[in-house]
Amino acid sequence: MGITASDFEYVCRVVRDGAAISMETGKEYLVEMRMAGLARRLKMGTATEVIEKLRSNSDPKIRGLVIEAMTTNETSFFRDSHPFEALRKLILPELIKARSVDRRLSIWCAACSSGQEPYSIAMIVRDHFPELLNWQFKILATDLSEAILAQARSGRFSQFEVNRGLPAPLLVKHFRADGTEWVIQEPIRKMIDFQILNLIDPWPSMPPMDLVFIRNVMIYFPQETKKMILGRISKVLRPTGYLFLGAAETTLNLDNSYERVPFDKTVCYRAGSV
Repeated sequence: MGITASDFEYVCRVVRDGAAISMETGKEYLVEMRMAGLARRLKMGTATEVIEKLRSNSDPKIRGLVIEAMTTNETSFFRDSHPFEALRKLILPELIKARSVDRRLSIWCAACSSGQEPYSIAMIVRDHFPELLNWQFKILATDLSEAILAQARSGRFSQFEVNRGLPAPLLVKHFRADGTEWVIQEPIRKMIDFQILNLIDPWPSMPPMDLVFIRNVMIYFPQETKKMILGRISKVLRPTGYLFLGAAETTLNLDNSYERVPFDKTVCYRAGSV
């Protein structure tokens, strides 16, 4: 028997309150599938048993596990390609020139999932801008799921994952085979600081950022949450720094402090004027 309407509404409320992710009627199959997967992980019988345990508050970890299970972790190396081409050809050269006096540059990948995005950026930096390794250079990668961050920190990827967007020369150069998996080389892995952060919770202190990647994340949030997050980002983004959003996302009608800047086949958003 499938989950009840009451169970569906309850899980939706928990996920909305805990991660600002909204799910409409019609997503019952998704909730049931994810809860059934969580039941198997926890060696419980059914999705309904997981929801009953969630309702009872008998295990404080269940709420976090349910929210993690309902979070979409879709990602890939060099996803959509054009933003990374703009980063390599135009944006990093511009920022390196602009920051050449203080020699500091920081990049934040928010909602980094299993790490393909920050690792893609790290490979670009190591291969094309090695001078940054002698700067005060930082890549911060955050996500709300400790389980997915543990996977990201490990730098281990399946054959399927490396086949998605990772050019073969980079696989050979920056990864080593370990059985059926590929492990990213230590110099790349050490470039990234993975930390837990829920975007709707208070943010910890962080250094001023030159680039913020928060791509294909805010499409899941209601308008007020999008405004709140964009407002917070504007406070951590250095003047003339850039914000990367997903192709279907925009700051338009949400936060007027950003300037839309096209770069060939992609669009960024700049904080302040050059």
